Amino acid sequence: MRVQRSSSPRSSTQSSPTVGLLFGLVITLAAVVAYSTYITVQLSGLRKLQSDMVDRNRKDSLQLLRLQNDLNSVALAMRDMLDVGEPYPLSAWSAQFERVRGDLDAALHLEEQYAAVHRTPEQREYLRQQLAQFWDAVDRMFALAGNGKENDAREQIRLSLQAREAALSTAVSRLLVENNEGQQQAALQIGQIYDGVQRQVYLFLVATLIAVVFTSLYLIRANRAIFAKLATLSEQRSDLAQKLISTQESTLRHISRELHDEFGQVLTAIGSLLGRVGNHVPEGSPLREDLKEVRAIAQSTLNNIRTLSQALHPVLLEEQGLESTLDWYVPTAERQMGLVLHFEKSGTGFPVDNSAGVHIYRVLQEALNNVSRHSGAQEAWVRLKFQASGLELDVEDHGKGFVARAVHQGIGLVGMRERAELIGGTLDLLQPDGGGTVVRLAVPRQKAEAHDG
Repeated sequence: MRVQRSSSPRSSTQSSPTVGLLFGLVITLAAVVAYSTYITVQLSGLRKLQSDMVDRNRKDSLQLLRLQNDLNSVALAMRDMLDVGEPYPLSAWSAQFERVRGDLDAALHLEEQYAAVHRTPEQREYLRQQLAQFWDAVDRMFALAGNGKENDAREQIRLSLQAREAALSTAVSRLLVENNEGQQQAALQIGQIYDGVQRQVYLFLVATLIAVVFTSLYLIRANRAIFAKLATLSEQRSDLAQKLISTQESTLRHISRELHDEFGQVLTAIGSLLGRVGNHVPEGSPLREDLKEVRAIAQSTLNNIRTLSQALHPVLLEEQGLESTLDWYVPTAERQMGLVLHFEKSGTGFPVDNSAGVHIYRVLQEALNNVSRHSGAQEAWVRLKFQASGLELDVEDHGKGFVARAVHQGIGLVGMRERAELIGGTLDLLQPDGGGTVVRLAVPRQKAEAHDG
């Protein structure tokens, strides 16, 4: 008998953790995307800060140092020019001033490019004007020197050029200080960005761990609910299987008794009446021969009914126990199924409980039916082993094997497993080295052995 179990789709959907897990996955992916975007923006800002401020400040500082070095060269040259003990005229310094002038112009041009981001236009214009005014004064000084007015030229150096050079040096030094301060601010901002990213990493890790913990707890809870439901369904299935098998055995017992008692008694009475009637018929009469033939048919039918009654529910099982029942059943099955059956017993026998004996007997019936119908083998071995730990029943054939014929015995296999479970035993399907199948039923002794009272 097949029992179909069904459940409401709505209840299955409500109890499934899939929706919650998908929601958690979406939240986790969204958090990962948001965090990745945040990190990308922060790293982009950090890269821009390093490129626009740190690198440009460093290059700008190099050019300012170049300007400062050139101005120092000019200051030293002017100090030497004021020395009246110098053997060279002032006009002889013009070539050196031209070289410094070209280098200053080039340095100022590069410095303006690197300082364009953080330097105001007024600051850039001031430095350019101061430098232009300084070179105008230098040109006037060399014009005086070229006209032979060396003293006026030196006076120009003392009164104007040195002051302008000092102002330029001060401006360049101030710009260097500003650059240093800018680099410190950039380093501070970079540190703040790193600190913020680090904090966000920790927060993201904590949030991820919390999400993993909550998802795991939800999954554990859902799995516990599912397994509890499965355990309940398994228990209900086991109870239902026990009731179905109990009902089946009760029905078969009733049919067996009806066949044995009712039909058996009727056929026995018919045979007895036919015998008495035949005694009153003269010898050699055709009627006497007909009565003998009818009586033989009745006796054959009675034998068949008794055999069928024993197959449905062996009375021997209740009267003489499992071992004697199998002694009777194996030869009977051999004749009915056309198989060559080898029945082997080993170990010290013990009385088997009637309830367990019925299930063991049914497992043997189903296993031999599978051999007869599906294995293709003509020979099988039945082994009943009494052991200290329990009872073991093996049915072995060398036919097609279980895999080849499993499709034909799904219900029978389920029935055998149910019966094994009901008596606390195990049912295993083994494949011997020579091929075929071994159906092995093992029942613990405390479940199989009959107890007094």
